[in-house]
Amino acid sequence: MARSWNTMATGVAIAAGVATALVCASILVSAQQSPADLILYNGKIITVDNTFSIAQAVAVRGDRIVEVGTDQEINQLAGPNTRRIDLEGKSVTPGFIDNHAHFMEEGAYWTLETRLDGIESRTQALEILRAAAEAKGPGEWVFTIGGWSPDQFADDSRFFTRDELDEVLPDNPLYLQVTRDSSFVNSRAIEAVGIDKMTDPAFERNANGRLTGVITNDEAADDVKTAAGFLRNLPEGLLESSSLQMLKDFSKAGLTASAGSCQYVDLYRRFQQEGRLSMRFFCFRGPEGGGGGGRGGGGRGGGGGPASDADLYESMASLKYFDGDEWIDHVNRGERLIRMQDAVTDMGPSESPEAWDEWGRVALAAARARIPLQIHTTMEWTIEEQLKQVEKVNQQYPIRNLRWAFMHMEQVTPDQIERMKKLNMFIALNPRTVVAGMTYIRRHGERGYTMPNLKAIQDSGIMWGLGTDAFEVNQYRPFTTLYWAVTGKMVGGKVVTRYPIGREDALIAHTRSNAFLFSRENDLGSIAKGRFADMVVLNKDYLTVPADEIKEIESVLTIVGGRIAYDAAAEASTQ
Repeated sequence: MARSWNTMATGVAIAAGVATALVCASILVSAQQSPADLILYNGKIITVDNTFSIAQAVAVRGDRIVEVGTDQEINQLAGPNTRRIDLEGKSVTPGFIDNHAHFMEEGAYWTLETRLDGIESRTQALEILRAAAEAKGPGEWVFTIGGWSPDQFADDSRFFTRDELDEVLPDNPLYLQVTRDSSFVNSRAIEAVGIDKMTDPAFERNANGRLTGVITNDEAADDVKTAAGFLRNLPEGLLESSSLQMLKDFSKAGLTASAGSCQYVDLYRRFQQEGRLSMRFFCFRGPEGGGGGGRGGGGRGGGGGPASDADLYESMASLKYFDGDEWIDHVNRGERLIRMQDAVTDMGPSESPEAWDEWGRVALAAARARIPLQIHTTMEWTIEEQLKQVEKVNQQYPIRNLRWAFMHMEQVTPDQIERMKKLNMFIALNPRTVVAGMTYIRRHGERGYTMPNLKAIQDSGIMWGLGTDAFEVNQYRPFTTLYWAVTGKMVGGKVVTRYPIGREDALIAHTRSNAFLFSRENDLGSIAKGRFADMVVLNKDYLTVPADEIKEIESVLTIVGGRIAYDAAAEASTQ
């Protein structure tokens, strides 16, 4: 027995020696490697890796993360020129990815438009509009193209009145577009566009026939925008300066990547070459003639079709994807296969069976060409008709490895989720209820509280991610979206979603899951060795802050590809 114990002791000693040797070898290898360029230490690194592990520090070399671990482990990678940032206990998350937005399009108007994203007070909103009018000068249009609703005002959520807006902006035409519901104008706008001579009943009038300043549908609102012309004839140089300011504001919000239509690739490529690009863009690509759903034409999303069906089918096989780089790439076709009615306001089917069969033929051509799709769909009936067509396509050309996704998905049902899961599809959720939840509840009653049923999507096990579809229909800040997902509350605090989810699941949906949708799961979405160094240092700990304060979280440092894109301290020192 003694001999046995001696043998065991010897074995333990050998094992300990081997372990020590391995640690020493690891340190030696680290010493032989080039030092890290940047080290973040003494923090709470929320990695969002596959085990949702928490670390203390992270090292970056070039544009990639080279190690994640303890302070002791990571600080060994420092060299004489390494920049070391003491996080002082602050939390760090991966950079946020929006799975669908119209960001390049918005860049053209960013500094012209007066946004009301996240504003919770009617008084504050009116003061913002007043300040915009003073800055622009008398006679200039003040406008907001969506992304808000009066319901987000906690102090007073009534519709704006013409007289109220006249009092605030007596000398400027004003146009306020609510998220795909209504629009408001003042007297100066009515005069400038000649709305008083228009007979469309969407221009609401009181009992005396006087225009109230309320426009009740999108089509009439588009007529006003077109007549006003404030989205056309942009001032020289504005596109560049406005887009750069937008990118700066995105970095401040913690956004580091997004997907959607990309109208100004050449401009953003120049930003990249000049080292001024601070956000990655994963773009739709469709046949020539496919529209981007731009504001100027009052469109409804991108990826329309060429002039004829024959051109559409012929062009499908020639489309190229994943031919860009890590900053700008075309990763799927969207937002529609063919032009069909599918507005969030629709209450019932309006398309013929022949139209859906045509949709299916285009989807089949996409499957044959092995094209990834991200398709616009909102109401239950449109999800159902498109899903039926996808199921037919799958029988001929299996789509499991194509990462096909339906987007928006307000009225998706548990049965539809399960059928999509069997097809290995992805749900690209764009929760407009963040700003328009009460609109949905007024329109759809109790069902409005499940548009979408977030918990059913999460519990199903289907792969899904969060986006916004900003800017016309939603706000753009990721922590406002996460606040909605975790609390069920829209901006302003009203409960509009009765089935919220946990913080970890929501964070995964806004980071790692979206990286998968764009076939970038080995590059983005988590803080892990080998991935791009896209990270956000937070002023509050997302995992422990009271849930109602999630929307108040801000970035104090945003890093994209190893470069600091936003530094709150540096910004404060220059003001």
